[in-house]
Amino acid sequence: MMYNNISTVEKLCAVKDAYKHDGETDKMFVQAMKEIVIFHKEHSAFYSRLLKKDKFDINTLCTVEDCAAIPYVYADFFKTHIVKSVGDEQITDHYTSSGTTGQKSQMFFDERTLGSAIKMIDFEVDYLGFNSPDIKSNYIMYSYQIPADSKLGTANTDKRMTKYSPPAEIEYALKQNGRGGYDFDVFGIINALQRYAAQELPVRILGFPSFFYFTLQQMRDLKIKPVKLNPLSATLFGGGWKGAAGKEISKKELYELGEEMLGIPNNRFCDGFGSVEHCIPYMECSNHHFHVPAWSRVFIRDVRTLDVLPFGSSGFLQFVSPYITSAPAHSVLMGDLAVLQPASKCGCGIKTPYFEILGRAGTSKNKSCAIAAAELLKR
Repeated sequence: MMYNNISTVEKLCAVKDAYKHDGETDKMFVQAMKEIVIFHKEHSAFYSRLLKKDKFDINTLCTVEDCAAIPYVYADFFKTHIVKSVGDEQITDHYTSSGTTGQKSQMFFDERTLGSAIKMIDFEVDYLGFNSPDIKSNYIMYSYQIPADSKLGTANTDKRMTKYSPPAEIEYALKQNGRGGYDFDVFGIINALQRYAAQELPVRILGFPSFFYFTLQQMRDLKIKPVKLNPLSATLFGGGWKGAAGKEISKKELYELGEEMLGIPNNRFCDGFGSVEHCIPYMECSNHHFHVPAWSRVFIRDVRTLDVLPFGSSGFLQFVSPYITSAPAHSVLMGDLAVLQPASKCGCGIKTPYFEILGRAGTSKNKSCAIAAAELLKR
């Protein structure tokens, strides 16, 4: 079978300690990356040509730092090309990156890849204390109300996140308007928050933080009294603020506003970062930083030279992980600008580095889910 020679990949993806970076996992990571490079070389004509063009020698991979030299693919490449490393009969899921408008990344997943990514989310949610399978919650979804067969990556992720606390009710913020698009139902969300407060069940708020902020601002503008949600309530944001020009506030301000208007404790606010091109989950620690989990490594590249930069320097964000067999997306250069910091600068107790997102490079035609959603705010 085609997966026979990736035993270390499987072993690494099964590491339950979400933030274990040590000699053992470093060695395992390097071996797993060797296996996945060979896998894609053998199963993707595109990636085989890329390796040949870059004259890459797999025998040079000895340390985690060496993994930065593995030929990478630009995330935007997947917006204009369909590339797979498995046969169509093995593809079980197909997701796109964009919302209502803009260029779409087309990503295809086999069962083992998607299964690995879902396990990783399970491990992180467990580690961070958001897994409460015995407690029902009401949900506010700041994402698209999608049909059952939708291929939109972010909305499917949000739906999947409801398994960590069984849903009693779900209210969507971005509702289908019957004209092929979506409208932001801010007053429906405010009514739902008031109803949920009376019910006293925990509330989980998922999706784009920009819409969460707009809801709280609308409540303030209309002088609607703050509500007091169950203290076990939590946010699990994702998608960022991209495109919401002039509206973004700091996480500190956003979380303080949420605490004031909804009574959610600060340590129950959590943002997430990820993309359809790289499905490894990155979730905030108690100090609200994105630490690098056991199954991936992060490099920052200079925006001009593309050289790898040291801690504290800003540049393009590069993700490296051997988890994916369905497409050669094991080393992806994102359009996001970021800076990598050592674990010691955080102080939360997690021993792995963390990255901070500074913004996004690109043109107005490169619209992500968050950009498309932000356009609804402008309307």
